[in-house]
Amino acid sequence: QVQLVESGGGLVQPGGSLRLSCAASGGTFSSYGMGWFRQAPGKEREFAAAISWGGGTTLYADSVQGRYTISRDNAKNTVYLQMNSLKPEDAAVYYCAARLRVGPSRNEDDYVYWGQGTQVSVSS
Repeated sequence: QVQLVESGGGLVQPGGSLRLSCAASGGTFSSYGMGWFRQAPGKEREFAAAISWGGGTTLYADSVQGRYTISRDNAKNTVYLQMNSLKPEDAAVYYCAARLRVGPSRNEDDYVYWGQGTQVSVSS
């Protein structure tokens, strides 16, 4: 069983930055494609970013392209999401997820393990 624990959320002003972390345990992290998804109040969960097992391939939602950067450190069993130029519409609960394949995916149905989420609020 894989456990995923997100951290790094909080309140930030528009234009600010946050870095989310997701620590994995209980599995073979380096063989998993990893993703970040988000869910705003009253909305469905949506894809934000994903990364392949070695970090060589990344995917981004159009809404975050150029502002967010996903990365991973397999030695630390951790995936990161650097979020810059944050907007009020970026406010959501952010979830990390792991899939049992090495490649990234935009589809949440491809992910097997999920964290509990971390809240990101963007407000002045």
